[in-house]
Amino acid sequence: MIPVIYPSGTRPRANDRTRSFMLAAALVILAATSLPAQESKPGEYQVKAAYLFNFGKFVKWPAAIPAEKDTSFTFCVLGHDPFGPALDSILAGEDLAGKPVTVRRIARPQDSGPCRVLFISSTEESHLKEILTVVDESGVLTVSDIPGFSRRGGMIQFVVEGNKVRFEINLTSAENAKLILSSELLKVAAAVRRNAPPGD
Repeated sequence: MIPVIYPSGTRPRANDRTRSFMLAAALVILAATSLPAQESKPGEYQVKAAYLFNFGKFVKWPAAIPAEKDTSFTFCVLGHDPFGPALDSILAGEDLAGKPVTVRRIARPQDSGPCRVLFISSTEESHLKEILTVVDESGVLTVSDIPGFSRRGGMIQFVVEGNKVRFEINLTSAENAKLILSSELLKVAAAVRRNAPPGD
């Protein structure tokens, strides 16, 4: 079992132990899960899906949440979905911030209104600047594995280092959206950046 560090006051009760699989790739671990030497994309994206869920635990959204975000805690995928059934499976039956977790696939950044966490597929790389401009300051946590995503204004970028999935953070982008990232999250990031313009 991979050790997991929980935010203060949120350690799970005994009856929550069945969720341990979903926390297997928890972001507050000193070493991320190693991928098998001949890992296929579904296995990699199972790990990334678990990370997405855990990002929701270590980010504080503004106190005033728009009505469209208030009925559920919605994870969105923009563009081609690389997760397959992994994201739905890992998030099924979960809740965050007292809201039931839902998953949506969207085709346009303009449809991201209900989203708390937005994964931007690599198929959208050529439109990245436009996408980040649309969602800038909207209170959406942007995540992607597009190369250079965090340097181009995205908030959290997945990277694979030494056969392990890790992540980089652009703190300025998160702060511009009024999101507060836990210090525990920042400590285990592969890199923390500032002051990158959206999409450049």
